[in-house]
Amino acid sequence: MAKNSLIGGSIWDEYSQVVQDRMNNPRFMGELTEEDAKKANAKLIVADFGAESCGDAVRLYWLVDEKTDTIIDAKFKSFGCGTAIASSDTMAELCIGKTVDEAVKITNIDVEKAMRDNPDTPAVPPQKMHCSVMAYDVIKAAAASYKGVDPEHFEDEIIVCECARVSLGTIKEVIRLNDLHTVEEITQYTKAGAFCKSCVRPGGHEKREYYLVDILRDTRAEMEQERLKAQANAQANNNLSDLSFDEMTLVGQLKAVESVIDQEIRPMLMMDGGNLEILDIRKDNDQNVDVYIRYLGACSGCASGAGGTLYAIENVLQENLSPHIRVMPV
Repeated sequence: MAKNSLIGGSIWDEYSQVVQDRMNNPRFMGELTEEDAKKANAKLIVADFGAESCGDAVRLYWLVDEKTDTIIDAKFKSFGCGTAIASSDTMAELCIGKTVDEAVKITNIDVEKAMRDNPDTPAVPPQKMHCSVMAYDVIKAAAASYKGVDPEHFEDEIIVCECARVSLGTIKEVIRLNDLHTVEEITQYTKAGAFCKSCVRPGGHEKREYYLVDILRDTRAEMEQERLKAQANAQANNNLSDLSFDEMTLVGQLKAVESVIDQEIRPMLMMDGGNLEILDIRKDNDQNVDVYIRYLGACSGCASGAGGTLYAIENVLQENLSPHIRVMPV
């Protein structure tokens, strides 16, 4: 199949080479029969899923080893666009070798990422992401058929957009990963809100629990809070690094002492079955900093806790932080 017979001009550049190859030469297109299942001593599963919003449909075939619930072979038939073929081909390959329970955990994002040429460049343009969502849904249909349950049994996410079958978790992740700022961008990346639009905002023909405008607002607020927190932590760390140990507050000194103990002292004690905990830290009028500790485990009854071990702990803290540190075992 020639490239231009599928997509023309510069639009083709929006598709990864992996997608183009799978469009033209799908490796897992076909069907599996009861005869194939009998030869493989496996159970044949056939599942269908159709996206009414775009008219695409896919049929998935599995051969499942019932002793281990492992999918030993998978094929598909796709009734849709080239991207649907590529997504279904990728989906079928991802299923092989997995148990049914493992296959259910394959998401539309997994399918899209598996079709990328490199980890940082999307495999398809945003308006085609719904094709990988369809691949995700047919897996659930196949698993439900195998286990004799309703496909909703596997739905651990709230579906926000029923038309494109896009979950709350997917929308939040896409907003975060791509730093989205508008509902229109969410629609471009996920297809959510592209069809009946009931999920975009209140007032559509169907009332919903979650709307894109609210998810966007809340997720952006969470991102801003995380940014401010990270900024504050970075500033605090920079401030601490600019101060000498003797200039720090008691809280800063405690954190510094804990850090040195965790890195330099605790591993040494734990090798012999011991440990310690910091009980308190105090400054006296002579600017000495007294660190009160309690030995744990084997160290609690060891005679060197008041001798060699104590001197070693104190020496490490003095060398790394301040000569004014004194260690007081309690």
